[in-house]
Amino acid sequence: MLTVSGLSKAAQVTPDAIRHYVRVGLLFPSRDPENGYRMFSDSDLNRVRFIRHARGLGFTLHDIRIIFDHSNKGLSPCPEVRIIIQQRIEENGARLVELNALRARMDDALEKWKSMPDGEPDGDEICHLIESVA
Repeated sequence: MLTVSGLSKAAQVTPDAIRHYVRVGLLFPSRDPENGYRMFSDSDLNRVRFIRHARGLGFTLHDIRIIFDHSNKGLSPCPEVRIIIQQRIEENGARLVELNALRARMDDALEKWKSMPDGEPDGDEICHLIESVA
């Protein structure tokens, strides 16, 4: 059995992450009757390692709870995993489009600002560089 600290070290996550996983219902530790410490099993260690791996693939904690729910019911979570990852791919694609558009606006602004003098606030303008970008 592992304490929060022991589990966090074994799983290479912070103790705060372990406590958060407990709060959101991803881990269900027992309590040591003598000192009240939360105690975690090897199964909990496997779950935290799974969480870390899934997070690295872009799954949210909500997604991971859905995966755990399927698995806990004896159902294969694989079909749901495919659906979720497809959604994440589409969401990330949309974010990339937005980020690329932002980058283009930033590049255009910087190019324009290279030829503009510095200004001082005059009561009407705060920073004429930013205000010059339409």
